Amino acid sequence: MIHTVKKTITAISMVVLGSILLYNCEPDADTLGEQLFLDGAAQGNVEAFEVTAYNIDNNDTIRTDAAKLTNGVLGAFNESQFGMQKASYLTQVKLSTYDPDFGTNATVDSVVLVIKPKFASDSVTTNTVDDNYTYTTAADGAVNAKKVVNTYPVLKFGKAKRSLTIKVNEVQTFLKSASDTVKSNDVFAFDSNELGSKVFNGNASSIAITKDDGGTALFTASTPGIRIPLDKNFFQTKIIAKKDQPELQDASNFIRYFKGLRVSVAESDGYLFQFSPNDMEMIMYYKYDKTENGTTTRPQTSYSFVLGTGNAHIGQYQYERTGSALGNFTGIGNTVTGDAKLYTQAMGGPSIGVKIPESTITELKNRVSEKKAGIISAKIRIYVDPLWNDTNYAMPTEFTLLRRYVDPSSTNPTKVKSNFTNDLLKLAGVPGYAIFKAYDLDKEKPYYDFIVTQSIKEMIEPESKPSTDKTETKYFKIDLGSFEPNSDGTSLAGFKSTTTSYNTRRAVFIGTDAGNTNRVQLMVTYGTK
Repeated sequence: MIHTVKKTITAISMVVLGSILLYNCEPDADTLGEQLFLDGAAQGNVEAFEVTAYNIDNNDTIRTDAAKLTNGVLGAFNESQFGMQKASYLTQVKLSTYDPDFGTNATVDSVVLVIKPKFASDSVTTNTVDDNYTYTTAADGAVNAKKVVNTYPVLKFGKAKRSLTIKVNEVQTFLKSASDTVKSNDVFAFDSNELGSKVFNGNASSIAITKDDGGTALFTASTPGIRIPLDKNFFQTKIIAKKDQPELQDASNFIRYFKGLRVSVAESDGYLFQFSPNDMEMIMYYKYDKTENGTTTRPQTSYSFVLGTGNAHIGQYQYERTGSALGNFTGIGNTVTGDAKLYTQAMGGPSIGVKIPESTITELKNRVSEKKAGIISAKIRIYVDPLWNDTNYAMPTEFTLLRRYVDPSSTNPTKVKSNFTNDLLKLAGVPGYAIFKAYDLDKEKPYYDFIVTQSIKEMIEPESKPSTDKTETKYFKIDLGSFEPNSDGTSLAGFKSTTTSYNTRRAVFIGTDAGNTNRVQLMVTYGTK
């Protein structure tokens, strides 16, 4: 490798993070070889070479524990190419204070779970303004106020105009810790009796309540959310009645007593949407006896539970491929002759593998040798399948590209390993560099170019590869999603840190299909002095 993985990852700057995807009308040579064009120094020739592209079956499973879920996913979507996909979410619940004192004769009035989805911030609708609203506070009692509700459409993938029924159930399996590894198809028991539900119309709302006298803010939910009412009797028995009991004494006891929540949808078709797990809220509103100067009142107060950072979070994904094009696709994953169609789907669905066959490597070496040519750029070009393009679903805008390789000098010389491509490791921060570029996404033949210039040069031109690097690239792996930044946002966190576990997109591409002029190919620009 180029120095060490640790050193090269820190060199991957935010230039890459900001230029993962570039939209272009026409292809262009990448920066690595552009100097060969300067002052007419070289004549560029573009030629297509054959590759072997195939589907990688991930068994519809992916790691979805808290370390992987920057965003959660809810919903269900069913279409003819990939079949049905359904996403549920599990979270631990913790107390904000342990051994809480709820006061004398505490009685729960209501409990609400708030989910904060991704939304279109530029599409706000002010759908209610109540100038005669009455708000009750513990200090002042009933207060004349104004209530404003703003509504925003949630960002969705699928059949966006449908409604979904969001359900909340109590988890019955101990979820362990936030650092434990969990797969998306792991099974967790839950109580079939719902704690609450809500028909979700696809919109999230923000609420602002201000006092008529002086305009003081009384209540603000500035981030749009989905508010789901929960069973107050459950919390009266589960929480209030356990005051001073061991179940509420510490976190260890509590997460074994109240194991968590499962949020799901009732339907099997509609859409998928993302939300922030760490921003979820659960608030219990209750009254208690308060005696002052011989007078007893029943003020209302609230108690907030902790659902965010530090809790176990788990994405559960279900698939039903029967009857779909992917389910009926035979001979999937042919690494010898390739697959005619490439199905790629995040959240555990299939990936794309692209292998450069020996015949192509030999042919390229001959070009370099016979014409004394130098490789200026190399791109794996993949066209969207026409049938998928006709569906009008949003095209993917995020991909990851990894190099899969073996190191003959290692203690396990046959083990296939993964890392960033050497293009990313070498060119990160170079103006104009991107992992891939997209073309004509709104036209008849959309396609993507994945930049592999340095990788191909190292296969063809021995002098391009450091003498210390004994590795051999076996194939490239393409997934939906993007590489995630590190905690301070200055570089990439590593090749294993991606958004694939919660990316809701999918697409079908033309694969290795000898009779198709738009089959996946390696586009190489080489020049001669």
